Amino acid sequence: MKKPSQKLRIPGTIARDLGVMIVSGVLKPGMVLEGEVEASDQRKVSRSAYREAVRILVAKGLVYSKPKVGTRVNDRAAWHLLDPDVLSWIFQVEPDYTLVYSLFEMRSMVEPEAAALAAERRTPNQIKVMAAALEIMSRNKTTTKEWRDADETFHSALLEASGNAFLSSMTSSINAAVSWSTIFKQRHEPLKRDPVPDHRRVFKAIAAGSPSAARKAMGQLVRLALIDITTAPKWPGKVSRLKKATALHKAQKTRKTARKLSLLG
Repeated sequence: MKKPSQKLRIPGTIARDLGVMIVSGVLKPGMVLEGEVEASDQRKVSRSAYREAVRILVAKGLVYSKPKVGTRVNDRAAWHLLDPDVLSWIFQVEPDYTLVYSLFEMRSMVEPEAAALAAERRTPNQIKVMAAALEIMSRNKTTTKEWRDADETFHSALLEASGNAFLSSMTSSINAAVSWSTIFKQRHEPLKRDPVPDHRRVFKAIAAGSPSAARKAMGQLVRLALIDITTAPKWPGKVSRLKKATALHKAQKTRKTARKLSLLG
């Protein structure tokens, strides 16, 4: 599952390949990576390129290196899971589904409050940016790069509008989570449900300066996005039936509320 992106340099390509193997469980915690000489010869790259790739992985918490011990894979607790590259590697293959749920739990804690703050602090220009992004999203399909880019712009403007420097610093992580989960849920067929109305409800609440409505609308958006993933074709049977049933129940309540809001709007 590949997302259009800029061409990586050799160290970045090596780091990505190893990173995918680590987050997918092919390389398990405690395993020792190949030695520098062997690995560089096998990949037909310079030793300096391989060393730089390892440094990238160390910086992201996936591995650690010690003299005379080598480079070992870290436990997941040490991984920088919100790093945009690590998030992209997680979604390159069928991910650990507990991680998918955990990611959406994190989004449900962060994004609704960010939306509430944005409703209080947004500027006219930020509203203009979000409106333009919505317009592009409404003209394109969710499978297109144009739609994903506009979606990222919408969420970036929202986090910026929160006026909170710490929330704004999460922009690249939130955008990576949104973009890659959008690609993942459509890995077998296009999304049947149109998520633009969910974004429009968030936008209207922020533009109207209503923190409570913005919080509620964003919470619904995140919950429905999770439902899109858990009801997508080939979602594995090993996912907890209880979690899935709970998610579906929440989605039904959310859709009822969304219909009421659309009638009021």
